[in-house]
Amino acid sequence: MQGLWFDGRYIDPVHPDGISRFSLGLIQATAELTEITVMVSSSLQRDQLPNHENIKVFMTHPVTSPKELLHAFKLNREGVQVLFSPMQTTSGIGRKFKLVYTLHDLIYYRHRTPPAEFNPFVRLIWFIYHLSYWPQRRILNMADAVATVSETTKDQMLRHRLTKRPIHVIHNAADAAERIEKTSRHDSREIVYMGSFIGYKNVETLIRGMRYLPDHTLVLLSRISDRRRGQLEKLADRCKAKVRFENGVTDEQYHEWLYTANTLVSASLDEGFGIPVVESMARGCPVVLSDIQIFEEVAGPAGLRFAPFNEIAFSEQIKRLSDKRTWKLQSDLGLDQAQFFTWQDSAELLVEMCEELIS
Repeated sequence: MQGLWFDGRYIDPVHPDGISRFSLGLIQATAELTEITVMVSSSLQRDQLPNHENIKVFMTHPVTSPKELLHAFKLNREGVQVLFSPMQTTSGIGRKFKLVYTLHDLIYYRHRTPPAEFNPFVRLIWFIYHLSYWPQRRILNMADAVATVSETTKDQMLRHRLTKRPIHVIHNAADAAERIEKTSRHDSREIVYMGSFIGYKNVETLIRGMRYLPDHTLVLLSRISDRRRGQLEKLADRCKAKVRFENGVTDEQYHEWLYTANTLVSASLDEGFGIPVVESMARGCPVVLSDIQIFEEVAGPAGLRFAPFNEIAFSEQIKRLSDKRTWKLQSDLGLDQAQFFTWQDSAELLVEMCEELIS
């Protein structure tokens, strides 16, 4: 299709986050189907984009600039037919093109602690914004359509009547595995966690569960602040749990862990999707997860689940994977399940949605 634009100004080239991965994965897969123009606000963002003949780059101001308010008037002259935004702060005032907003999850309406990297003023605004759904409703209704990354979030949006616009599920996904590892690792005694350490991630339950797994080591792969690490180390000492802090790994190191560990685990109380789950399954590494709706959607039968605060149930699921046949079954189920979440499928849904908007 002609005139498809993507707002790439939410890509963080220094510390890639979920929005960055979603944007880059979707841009690359969409370029395999059609021409796409990507808006960026820095050369660093531009350098993150795939090198593809179907990708054109449009340099403009940051999305946080005051110029954003009237940006649509400028875009009207550029031949934009549909602008897809991976967030909801792309301005559409005065636009003559179709606009799609994305809402990834509703986590911060249930867990209102603002991200620590924001300054105090932004944290206050963030907190107030999430006290009520009406600001979100007003913003989403300014678009022509709304996208989200899971059926779970779509159900929540419908339940809270967040928009009158059609809601399309464009699944989050994970990059294709470099290789598929089918070698049994039932005898590995290392289990890995990839994710943040904010309260609702419930990493404490994993650490408490390790007291029942004296022969296993919980490897925490993500970057962590000194203060948070100190808190978790004290808990591990009290529980006599074996916990290893990697404090950040490269993508290559992360994938190697998935090729060698017994399992990937999460006791999260809430998730927007859970990309590490798909990344793990795609590499043949079984997953042990808290019993929440989004993990049921993403992992399906491949996930061994436990009640989120039940550390004994968590440890029992880990013990099950010491059996070679059980480990292989869960590994095979994961490889099958991961095939439901690919950037190629998501890109096809994106293009189809945009074509419907302009037809």
